[in-house]
Amino acid sequence: MAITFLKSIWANFAKNTRVRGKSKNSEPEIKSFKENQEKEEAFDKIHRGIKQISLDRIVGSVGRYHDFDSTFRLKQHLPHDRLNKIKQIMKDGKSLPPIKVYQIKNEYYVLDGNHRVSAAKELGRQDIDARIVELLPSANTLENMIYREKVDFSDKTGLSYSIELTEISQYDYLLTQILQHKRVLAKETKNPVSLKEAALDWHKTIYHPLTVIIQKGNLIRSFPGRTIADLYIYISFHQWEKRAARKYGIGVDRLIPRKMEEFRKKMANKNEAEYPDMQREITAFILINVKAGREIRIIDKLFNLDEVRELHSIHGNIDIIAKIILKRDLLASDSEIIAHFVDRYVRRISGIASTQTLIPGYSKIKEQ
Repeated sequence: MAITFLKSIWANFAKNTRVRGKSKNSEPEIKSFKENQEKEEAFDKIHRGIKQISLDRIVGSVGRYHDFDSTFRLKQHLPHDRLNKIKQIMKDGKSLPPIKVYQIKNEYYVLDGNHRVSAAKELGRQDIDARIVELLPSANTLENMIYREKVDFSDKTGLSYSIELTEISQYDYLLTQILQHKRVLAKETKNPVSLKEAALDWHKTIYHPLTVIIQKGNLIRSFPGRTIADLYIYISFHQWEKRAARKYGIGVDRLIPRKMEEFRKKMANKNEAEYPDMQREITAFILINVKAGREIRIIDKLFNLDEVRELHSIHGNIDIIAKIILKRDLLASDSEIIAHFVDRYVRRISGIASTQTLIPGYSKIKEQ
């Protein structure tokens, strides 16, 4: 009887211990460096020196990932004396040595300084000084192949700006542009120009202006899964390398000259506010026939569309005429944008029997 009772007590104790242990271990934790290192096969080291890094990009620890939750807060059951002391030092404005981190792609793992990271995050800091050792991923994935090309490009050019591409070998294309620009600069200045000097000037006078124009035109909306840098390469290749004739989008030629260095000279004396917009307005007229008795209701629905500027009820073969003004980027065609608008917003209105679109050619408009 006594033995059975003791067994029951021991079984309950062991069960409760397992439950408590499971609860403690099941708390969300920061990432394990070792697990990610093995997954990415990241073993080749590059010493990057001391830099200021964003605390948001510190996602894990080399040896103490069990001690901190997913927001890098020290878990409650662990002693907080050291953490509180470091927080007070930071509050007093006293300096602390840089933390040490391993970098795998765009993430950092703390080798030394876990408490400093936790304290800085609790105090609402954004950045922290870190001595960085980067470990290059060698796992044979598309993402890793592109990343290694990006690292090689950054090391050669010295550019600290983020240029994100989604296809292999595209960083080589950018490097070719920079080398071409390097030769032009050397010829203009009659002095030797280093690759890093040429890269910095290329970014300032060519890459940045064109990407700003691309952003202003909101072209990225039409290319899901792509980046601004991808579109830079697409446009610059077709404009400066291929120079292929286009059936539409010829307005690009007036905006972006056919040679890279001509584009640089065109943009040289402009600030960002003066960069041209890669969009233009299209005016069109839609002739609409409607089913009997629906005319007033359809006019009301059309009038609610921002793109519809004028509406007129007509006596004759046509029931309604609508004037619309749309915007398009210079790579699209008028007919494509108008057809999309009419199909999506006009023809789906119940009661419309048919539509016909007229695009003005030459126009003269009197000012009001």
